Amino acid sequence: MTAKSKPTATAWIDPDDAPELTDAFFERADQFQGKVLVRRGRPAGTATKESTTVRFDKEVLDAFRAAGPGWQTRMNAALRQWLRTHPDSR
Repeated sequence: MTAKSKPTATAWIDPDDAPELTDAFFERADQFQGKVLVRRGRPAGTATKESTTVRFDKEVLDAFRAAGPGWQTRMNAALRQWLRTHPDSR
């Protein structure tokens, strides 16, 4: 029952305390161009990838990771290249 509940205290917020909207804010903000909303940031995925769990040897992962960011993309490309050279394994 809510009859005995104490009311929730609401802290008054002074609108003058709001942060200033800078040029940097607007560069990152979603904006309308006419009636179309243009979203900033990473584009939506194409749903062509499938998430899975797979186990690799440590030295294989270390080698791909050592090349820096994008190692999963490079590993995918290496596996795709292997499929091209081994068409009978499908």
